Amino acid sequence: MKLLNNVCDQTSSREEMADQLQTRDRFLSLPQPFYNSPAYFKHDMEEVFYKEWIMAGVVSEIPKKGNYFTIQIGDNPIMVVRGAEGKIDAFYNVCRHRGSRLCTQHRGKTAKLVCPYHKWTYELDGKLLYAGSEMGDGFDMAKFSLKKVHVRTGGGFIFVCLADEPPAFDAFLATLDEYLEPYDMENTKVAVETHIVEKCNWKLVIENNRECYHCDGSHPELLRTLLEWDDTNDPRADQAFKDHVARKEAEWEEEKIPYHHVSAGLRNRIVRMPLAEGTVSMTMDGKSGSTKLMGRIKNPDLGSMRILHLPNSWNHCMGDHLITFRVLPLGPQETLVTTKWLVHKDAVEGVDYDPENLRKVWDATNDQDRVLAEENQQGINSRAYEPGPYSKTYEFGVINFIDWYCERVLDNMGKEVPEKYRRLTNVDLES
Repeated sequence: MKLLNNVCDQTSSREEMADQLQTRDRFLSLPQPFYNSPAYFKHDMEEVFYKEWIMAGVVSEIPKKGNYFTIQIGDNPIMVVRGAEGKIDAFYNVCRHRGSRLCTQHRGKTAKLVCPYHKWTYELDGKLLYAGSEMGDGFDMAKFSLKKVHVRTGGGFIFVCLADEPPAFDAFLATLDEYLEPYDMENTKVAVETHIVEKCNWKLVIENNRECYHCDGSHPELLRTLLEWDDTNDPRADQAFKDHVARKEAEWEEEKIPYHHVSAGLRNRIVRMPLAEGTVSMTMDGKSGSTKLMGRIKNPDLGSMRILHLPNSWNHCMGDHLITFRVLPLGPQETLVTTKWLVHKDAVEGVDYDPENLRKVWDATNDQDRVLAEENQQGINSRAYEPGPYSKTYEFGVINFIDWYCERVLDNMGKEVPEKYRRLTNVDLES
């Protein structure tokens, strides 16, 4: 009876959630359950994180055969492995014997994948090699390979998808290859990696990232170098900013550095914007954080190429280093944010770069954003909360994210998607 009630509750909350997404005013924030309901969180995981492409990591984390890293997507432990001839595979990190996790470390290197429980052993391509004589003569090992996860790479980034049939992704991957070619991502390394658990819903983390309305009062370190506008069409952008962009674009054109804005619906966008005049990197003094520049880059003054991938990643790519941000939900009000600073693989710590200098700006910014998002969550939990209005100028990025979220949840649920969400750009924000 309890199981039946749980199924009924899930069905009821699913219908309620779909109805709220279909009827909400898209210029207001989401209703309270979207940020704190365990049932709604379960639907988020099922319809977004188990069906969309998730940024998992970068190729340089697993540079050689046998290198692997693990991530947790909801209830699903996943491992990403570099196999023979450089092939990258992803599997559920689950032994086919009795379900134990195979790889228990965050990152490592192994010749074979061996379950620590009963020593079942798998090849790096997932094929079962050894299960012991205890399984009997008729045991067919070919039926017990590891279960695969869809995996694709683009521009040095690794994406995984848990869906049976993942959504189309080729166009964006090709764009990543083009725009990250100057950085030679295979020949980078992780110089610093941090993990922050934020006591808030994952959507609040992304919403906070998608606007700089809060930046002036919250991020003094970041604004030493970052220009908050990422488009010359931004209604707040003045002529001095537009002239600054034009000068830098002429330099990038000369050096064959991609810079044109590109988007793939509301899910993905890439834009290169200059940093503040006289600065070349997101460090406290605005100088290069690494004297060894990335890939074929000769000029450190490439601004910041900003890469957005919904639902779980944003990135800043500069001439001297690159910063990736990965978001993974842990619960209705708990989110893991992982930040990695990448440098040229030949850069020497203490000679070419100082890790503390490299990380200082975004360590401060991440912690400031954590406090903002957690305070946001506390207010939303109150009985006083009701959806509030978005600014169509300062918060258009948040509107775009929520539009994308609503459209994907409804479509993945098999529900009717209102026309208001079926937009490819933000051109109708004044409607």
